[in-house]
Formats: sequence, structure tokens, C-alpha cells
Amino acid sequence: MKKMAALPSADWQWENAVAGAAAGLATVTFSHPLDVVRTRFQVYDGRISNVPAYRNTPHALYAIARSEGFRGLYAGFYPAVLGSTISWGLYFFFYSKAKQRYLRNREELSPGLHLASAAEAGALVCFCTNPLWLVKTRLQLQTPNQIRPYTGFHDALRTIIKEEGWRALYKGLMPGLFMQVTHGAIQFTAYEEFRKFLVSSKAQENENTLATAADLLDSVDYATLGASSKLAAILTTYPFQVVRSRLQQRPSTTGVPRYIDSWHVVKETARFEGVRGFYRGITPNMLKNVPAASVTFIVYENVLNLLKMSRREY
Repeated sequence: MKKMAALPSADWQWENAVAGAAAGLATVTFSHPLDVVRTRFQVYDGRISNVPAYRNTPHALYAIARSEGFRGLYAGFYPAVLGSTISWGLYFFFYSKAKQRYLRNREELSPGLHLASAAEAGALVCFCTNPLWLVKTRLQLQTPNQIRPYTGFHDALRTIIKEEGWRALYKGLMPGLFMQVTHGAIQFTAYEEFRKFLVSSKAQENENTLATAADLLDSVDYATLGASSKLAAILTTYPFQVVRSRLQQRPSTTGVPRYIDSWHVVKETARFEGVRGFYRGITPNMLKNVPAASVTFIVYENVLNLLKMSRREY
């Protein structure tokens, strides 16, 4: 009987991937200008920088729109869409497969196993998508005064491989890996535990212990769960993002990189900027990711429910 009950969950894996991909696309479209601002804040160290100095997030948005127009606000949009869609699709897919594997001979997963599932999914996604994030960062940091600018995604990819070699596509992989594993693990563990608590509370209120999450939760609940779990993850893992962005900057015209490795970034940032340097750009990051997480989980849960309903009807 247990084997028979486990079969349907295996069939749901493609629905998880489709729902995750749709969620990722909606998220990027909604929040990309804030992503550009965040990236520029992250690499600005107050000493040597190719990006202008901005006072705050509204000033950055205004200055970019004024000097670079719509294209400036949506610089790197193509690799961002591609990377986010692939990332969310793969993440939900790997996450659901890991949970299914850990659920064998168990009634439910503990917080530790939710953490392990999310960490495993995050690591796999990071290896697959790092080149896309590197190109996105390079395009977002381009300004009108850029010497030999990339003309687009494919030109950037070709130029990076030609001038720096294919290994350059994996710059920032280590902080990206730490960030992806810990961020995703914290976010999804928090989401699952908050969701479990909310479902249990609503089931007791309605005196219906057999009701499922789809019966009890609405879009407002999913938005709240997504935002609160994202906030917990951001506050814990943000320094990894700063280190990765600084490593992924384009080298100077002489081919010399701004930073040698992650440890070099950490030392230089701590020496000249202190703890504050590791949290540069956190305001646009919060403005981008907390509402975006709400949109992501609203889309994901609703698309997943629709796909499951259509499967049952079929």
C-alpha cells in the first residue's frame, strides 16, 4: 500500500518544475529594476568603481532612468529571465525529488530533512546557472561610459570566453554555492514550517482536520508565507551576494580583475568598509525579494493546484 501511495507523488514532479518556472518568470519581470540597483550598490566600494555613486534606492532608479532610459533599468533582463526561470524550475523539481526520497518509510519530514532537501536542490541549481548570473551581473554594471561594452547576452558570453576563458564563467561560484545552499535551505525550511503551522491553526479553527493546504490557504496566506520566509533568508545570507557580485565584475582594460578570490573580497571589504560593506544594497534587495517571494509562492502554489486539478479531471 505504501508503494502504491508513493507513485502519484513521482508523477507530480513535472508539475512542480512547470509551476516553479512560471513563478520565476513572474518574479523577474516584476522586480528587475531593483535588481539592477542592488547590483550597482553591491560593487560600489567608495574607492575604485566603474558605477556612479547613488544616494539611495529612489535616487538610483531616477538616475539610471534619466541617463540610461528603460534599457538601463532592464539591463541584463534576458539572462535574468533565463536564469530565474531555469533556477526556480530546477529548484522546485530537485527539492520535490529530494523530499520524496527522504519521505520513504516516513510519515512526514522533520525540519532537518526539509533543510537537507533545500540545500541539495540549491547546490545543483548553482552549478547549472552560475554562467547566466555572471553575464547578468556584467550587463547590469555597464554604464554609458563603458569602454568596449557588451552588446547583449550572446556577445557577453562570447567575449568572456574569448578574453578570459571558460573558467571565468564560474567566477563567484563558491560564494554563490554557499549563498544558494544556505539561502534556499533557510527560506524553504521556514516556508514549510510556517505553512505547516498555519494549516494546523486554520484546520483547528474550522474544526476540519482532514482539509488540505489547498482547501485552507488562499493567496494572501501564500504571500505572507513567502515574504516572511524570504526575510529570514535574506538577513542571514546577504554578505555572500556582495562577495559574489564583486568577484563577477568585468576586469579592467588591461585584463586585471578587481579581486583575486572570495577571501580577497572579504579582507578588502572588512578593511575599508567594515560590516556595513557586506550589506551594501540590502534595501533594494529587500524591496525586490520580499514582495517577489510573495508573488513567486502565490504563482507556484496556484499553478501547482491547477495542474493537479486538471490531472485529476483527466
